[in-house]
Amino acid sequence: MTSHGEHASHSSDRFSGSKRRLGIALGLAAGYMVAEVVGGLLTHSLALLADAGHMLSDVAALGLSWFALWMAERPPNARKTYGYYRMEILAALVNGAALVAVAIYVFIEACERMLQPLEVQGGPMLAIAAGGLGVNLLSLAVLRGVRDASLNLRGAWLHVLGDSLGSVGAMMAGALIWGFGWQWADPAVSAAIGALIVYSAWRLLSESVAVLMESAPRGIDVDAVEAALRAVPGVLSVHDLHVWTITSGMDSLSAHVVAEDHGPSAPLLGDIRRILAARFGIHHVTIQIEPEGFDERAVCRNSTL
Repeated sequence: MTSHGEHASHSSDRFSGSKRRLGIALGLAAGYMVAEVVGGLLTHSLALLADAGHMLSDVAALGLSWFALWMAERPPNARKTYGYYRMEILAALVNGAALVAVAIYVFIEACERMLQPLEVQGGPMLAIAAGGLGVNLLSLAVLRGVRDASLNLRGAWLHVLGDSLGSVGAMMAGALIWGFGWQWADPAVSAAIGALIVYSAWRLLSESVAVLMESAPRGIDVDAVEAALRAVPGVLSVHDLHVWTITSGMDSLSAHVVAEDHGPSAPLLGDIRRILAARFGIHHVTIQIEPEGFDERAVCRNSTL
């Protein structure tokens, strides 16, 4: 069975090549986010400010991904036996709440702009949004080689892809204002980008809460896991089965397995681990092998006498 320290070492080795790519993408996103804020204020474009708010979700996602890889390199200790993996989840929860606040601000501003339109400079807005799209496309290219390395990295790549759509929206608003003078396009597109922010934030919040509540990981059918364990030769029954996520891409399982009394348990444990890894992608496993008729509650009661 793999120890916590070995798991952290394996994670560090696996993602060591991804940190540099994430760092580059994070720098690009953060730099142009600042440029969009400045450009939005100078051109009076709420769409640019909204797109900057959506790019904030990319910065948060990329930063959390990089932070998770960095923390994975730190070994667990006697007080933090799982290491610092859950800090990623706590940070995601805070960022999700902040993104919802940004979206609410954008919606309020969009309503006010609809009622009292403000003159927006369409040409500069279009140019700045085009630059944002270029930065996003460059970030997508940087992350393309590692996007399938883990769910965490895949999520970061999808955040950047979503922001690319936001930049396209801001470009459309700039073009409509520049070409036709449709000032309403700015708040309308802003509201649409705000909806993208809410979508990203909601996914971030729901997944963070699910991890903190130790819910079964998305995509893993616990009933199917139990059926697979019961089908292993030598297994009579399974109880106290738990499947949860420690952090993004790190699922864990613990279970009590009642086995036939036919000698050493090492071969049975090997079969169980191979099935869990091959069929469900679960590698962090704790299995308690019990003989038939074993009453754990009776043992516990006797130990307190």
